[in-house]
Amino acid sequence: METQYSKRIKLMHALCLADALRGGEEKPSADLDEYDALAAADFLSCYVTFKAIQAAERSPQLERSENFDMLSVYQAYALLVYAFLSMPLSREDITPNMQAAQVTIAKTLFAGLPDEELVEIIEAGLHKFQLIADAEVSHWAEFRENLDKLTVAFVIAGTDEDSPHDAEEVLPLFAQLLSQLCEAFENI
Repeated sequence: METQYSKRIKLMHALCLADALRGGEEKPSADLDEYDALAAADFLSCYVTFKAIQAAERSPQLERSENFDMLSVYQAYALLVYAFLSMPLSREDITPNMQAAQVTIAKTLFAGLPDEELVEIIEAGLHKFQLIADAEVSHWAEFRENLDKLTVAFVIAGTDEDSPHDAEEVLPLFAQLLSQLCEAFENI
């Protein structure tokens, strides 16, 4: 029997939350009914982006002062991941909320920044997201396709015991795509 996508994404949320809280006293709930599919997409897009930033050895703190616009690239990347995580939910009559997601993503990835900077990151990130989403140039189409496939592979790797890979093996590939995106916007 095919597992509903919403259950898979909730399971991934629980697993990644457990990973993020590892070593702490707080333990996430094992009851998937306590998780919301859209909240899972929010969390996972931030989790994947954060892991990609780490694996790519990038420093948002340093970039904040030396290349502030790069923060909006991270925002755009997280929005793309969110879109690919949440699109399949529409088949289950769960409608993604990109407006709410972009604010949640920015506040999560850039916690502690003043509201003015968050607004600037959100606006510039959405602009970059739209540019990538609407672009018909082959390299952007290929980038979107690769990120979509990788996002699906991540969810399957983490939730399907028959998957040839586990989620930890897939995560470094997100860093490669993030690096490509950063390079593309550094050259503009």
